[in-house]
This record gives sequence, structure tokens and C-alpha cells, in this order.
Amino acid sequence: MAEIKHWAEVVADEALANGTKQKISTGITPSGHIHIGNMREVVTADAAYRMLVEKGAETEFIYMADNFDPLRKVYPFLPESYAEHVGKPISEIPCPCGECDNYAEHFLKPFLEGLEKLGIHPKVYRADQLYKSGKFVEAIKTALIKRDDIAKILKEVSGKDVAPEWSPFNPICQECGKINTAIVTGFDADAETVDYDCSCGHKGTVPMSGGGKLTWRVDWPAKWKMMDVTVEPFGKDHASRGGSYDTGKRIVREIFGHEPPQPIVYEWIMLGKKGAMSSSTGVVVSISDMLKVVPPEVLRYLIMRTKPEKHIKFDPAQPLLTLVDEYERLNAKEDLEGLDKRVLELSHAKGICHTDIPFKHMTTIFQVAHGDFEKIMKIVERAGYDTSNEKCIRELSVNVSNWLEMYAPPFAKFSVKDELPEQTATLNDVQKAFLGAFAEIIEASGELTGEDYHNLVYSSKEAGSDLHTKIVEKLGSSDEELEINPKEMFKAIYTSVLGQQSGPKAGWFLSSIDQDFLAKRFSEASTYRP
Repeated sequence: MAEIKHWAEVVADEALANGTKQKISTGITPSGHIHIGNMREVVTADAAYRMLVEKGAETEFIYMADNFDPLRKVYPFLPESYAEHVGKPISEIPCPCGECDNYAEHFLKPFLEGLEKLGIHPKVYRADQLYKSGKFVEAIKTALIKRDDIAKILKEVSGKDVAPEWSPFNPICQECGKINTAIVTGFDADAETVDYDCSCGHKGTVPMSGGGKLTWRVDWPAKWKMMDVTVEPFGKDHASRGGSYDTGKRIVREIFGHEPPQPIVYEWIMLGKKGAMSSSTGVVVSISDMLKVVPPEVLRYLIMRTKPEKHIKFDPAQPLLTLVDEYERLNAKEDLEGLDKRVLELSHAKGICHTDIPFKHMTTIFQVAHGDFEKIMKIVERAGYDTSNEKCIRELSVNVSNWLEMYAPPFAKFSVKDELPEQTATLNDVQKAFLGAFAEIIEASGELTGEDYHNLVYSSKEAGSDLHTKIVEKLGSSDEELEINPKEMFKAIYTSVLGQQSGPKAGWFLSSIDQDFLAKRFSEASTYRP
């Protein structure tokens, strides 16, 4: 049976068939919060990059911030005052918080910081700087001179007529500052200038260097040529029939004389029941927010385990714990081979912090310790985990703290009560006898592990076990065959400690709490009379 290759290895093999020198490009317009739906593109690109490097290809990885695009509208997260900036390049608009150089940097900065945490290190380019430095001038000249040829391609591929006044270049009006309201009336290739009439009433001339930008369907293939891009991932919207990739293929070949990059088309990440993530609609979980609540390798795993052409469902609440569990089980396996081994390798990255403490167990430890890191470390040590990397344990505890605050459902939260909860009054005689017997065994035992506690509780149903015998004695019964349901005993434990009938995984929970405290609490609960 043939070995199943990871999708990133398939991409790399296809790229290598065209040459050993490769350049992978990815990018996005930072017009709003850059979310984990966008993250799929850059992580996909990084996976392909890493596979090409592993296979010995001379490979470069670049990220293009399309920050010279216009602000399309006043998004839900913006104040109405931004209405005056609609149509202006986002690199030329004030920062919403006033602390960054411009609007685009406000959203780009946390995204780039997130890439560092994900172990992704592309060379970053900003479109406004490339245009202003003159890098696009030759492409602009070519596009203006061959305007009719481009219009013909757009018509033939997309099936839509191009307006008579259409131009492949969008000038920035020197009066209103907008980049989508002017019509090109002429250009001088030698002087490298473009003339325009703007709907605001202003007429003027701008330099090709920074005085505007190519329209999207021309800008994209121009970048492929200028940056010599050979591989690029992009969303399925660009890959639709007659879409921007179809027109781009012909434009880059017939207008700019360059081959189009190998495409990696990816599907959307769906946010719970809200649908595809979109900055413009506000249906987002930003990468920076997600990295506050989950280790970065788990986010990489989310992308690595699924082929790009399949959509991903993502929910940062309780289902996130299932995702983390799945990753941790894979990470804990020894002698991984084949596809699983490759998925795990691509989920890891240099510089990412690692600890052997399961995320779900830390949610229990953190809440038992009330967030006190000193107490967290004591519990971690008592549980037998490696405590040598305090930095990683602290990072995990911060992740858990943020998850509990930002996304955890109510049933995942709990608090160990300092005093015996009043709900203890609801316990029946068997439950109280169990707690009394349980307290005696705990007090007489050495240090108990989570598995010890778990097995002890289940031994309550076994006639002849120490715990079962003690329960029968405390009930003053002679019935050695007394039926005891462990589920009801777990309820007694949670009720007497948390004041609720359910809680986290019992073994982890009990082993996280001081043994003397448990013995005392269960003893008190066994004799409680309201």
C-alpha cells in the first residue's frame, strides 16, 4: 500500500517539478482584525516553505501587506468619524488607537507578532513602500500601454464588459486623498506621470511612483512578475471560474511575460454556527486573541491536519478543548510514522514553548489554585509533571486564564469553596457515609495520584473493598451486598467541595487539591446536618 503523503509534501513535489529555486508568497489587506481564517493562508504557505527547504530547494518566503488598498466602508468596529476616510489608502489613514503609524499598521502589528509566536518568519513587504519606491513603475507603464489588451483579457475570462473609462491604474486624488474616485485621462511614460479627473472636481497629475496603484486584477499578476513568485496560497473566492486567478494567469503571461505561480487553493474556516470569518462583518476570532488562549502549536495543528481544499469548523469555547486533546494525544505518542509524524512535525516550530501538562488539566489546576502561580507550581510538581521550564508553565497558565475569561462556557468554570457549601445538605445518607469513609482512607494513605483517587471512588461499588466495607459500617448496616453507584459518589465529592453536582475530570481535580484539605472537607461533609 502506497504511503499517504501530507498535502504540504504534495505541494512541494509539484513545485520542485518546475525547478529547485522557489519563492512562496502570501498576503492580505490589513483593513481589519486579521483573524484565524486569514491565518490559514500564511500557515499553509509556511508548511509548503518548510517542505521545500527540507527537500533541498533554494526557497524564499515572503509576506505582502496590501496596505495601499482603499478603506471600503466604515466597518462595524470603527467609529462613524471614519466615514471621511472611506476610499483613501489604509496606509494613509490615522490609526484607530493613535499609537501606530497608520490604520494599516494598527491591524498588521498584532498579526506580525502572532506570526512570531507561531514560528513563522517570512520577509515582510508593504505595498505602499513598494509603490512609493518605484518598484511598480515598469509594471504600471506596461499596464497603461497595454490597457486595451488587458481589457480584452478581462472580458474574455470574466465575461464582463470593461467600462470605456476603465484604467488598470487608480490614481490617488491630490485633493480628496481617495484612490477609487478618479478617472485616468492620460499618461506620460517618459515622465512617469498619470493625469486624472476626480469625482470631487479636482484634476491633476500624479507620479507613477506612489501616486496610485494598479487595480487588484492587474496588481496581483504584476507582483508575481516583480517578486518572481512560484507558489502562492489563496482563498477559494479568487479561484472561482473567471475570478482573479484566472484573469491573473493570462495577464501575467500575455502582458508581463511571466509564468503564474502554482496555486494552493484553500477553503474557509467557519466560526461555530456563525459561518465564514470576515473582518468586514465582524465575524472573527483574531489570531492575537486566539494566541492568548491556546498554545501556538495547537493553532498550527488545526491547519496541518486538514487538506487546504476542505473547510474547517472552529469554536473557541468547549470544542477548543477537544482540539487541544486531539493534538496532545498525537504529541504524546512515541514512534510516530507516516502522515501522523508529518502533521506533528509541521505543527511544531522553533521558539515555541512546550510543556507536558495537558491544557485541560491546567484548567483544573489554575482554578483550584485560584490563579496563584506559586500554588500552581506546587500542584504541578505534586502531579508529577516536569517543572524545569517555569516560563512554559507560566505561558500555559496565562493561556488557560484567558480562555476561562474569554471563551469558556459556564459549566467549565468552578471554584473550590473555602467553607463547606450549603448544598451539602442535599446529600443522602449513603453519600455522606461514602465521604466519611473516603476521608479516613485519604488520611491514612500516602500521596495519592489522580488515578488512585479515580480507582478508589470506583472501588466503592465492590463488595469487600476497604471503601465499600467502611461505608457499610458507617451506615450501621449488615448488608455487605449494598449497591453503591460511583456516579452518585462523584456528585457527593463535587457538591462538598464546589457546591455543584459536577465538575472537572475527578482524578485531575482531586490530585490538584491538598490531601489534608480533602480529608478534612469530606469528614465535615459526612457529619453535616443543616
